[in-house]
Amino acid sequence: MIAKVTLTVNGAARTVEAPPLTRLLDALRGPLGLTGAKEGCGEGECGSCAVLLDGVPVNACLVALGQCEGREVVTVEGLGEPRHLAPLQACMAEHGGAQCGICTPGMLIAAESLLRSNAQPSAVEVRRAIAGNLCRCTGYDRIVASVLAAAEALRATRGASVSAGAPVRGAAE
Repeated sequence: MIAKVTLTVNGAARTVEAPPLTRLLDALRGPLGLTGAKEGCGEGECGSCAVLLDGVPVNACLVALGQCEGREVVTVEGLGEPRHLAPLQACMAEHGGAQCGICTPGMLIAAESLLRSNAQPSAVEVRRAIAGNLCRCTGYDRIVASVLAAAEALRATRGASVSAGAPVRGAAE
């Protein structure tokens, strides 16, 4: 059976025709042409396919497309643009937080989720936020440094109106 599923992806309404049990990851990478989310394990263990679903990080390999009707999905492509990276993306590049690139989309999504709710996370809070994302290249220290630098950059761009612990709205919007 083929279903029509309409959802908002990176701010745009999109309709996908596919079996309702199609994985969200496959719909994103296939008909929607968004290849940022990677399939690392296909079992929800690595976090490489993470996206924000209604603002909550989820592994797209574990979500059925049929569960996404009317919902909002933000992929790594929705965080910034190649010529205008989001501060989080820029900091990840500048601080060596991205190496082979397999885990990077999921790390960015997990960090984005954290920064949307916590403008001044500690290193421990960053590590907790990215705990569901496996990296085999960096040892995590550079990723944590990247997220902390992004938090600082975001606070600086928002000025004194952002206080410690306050939500960072529009970090990638």
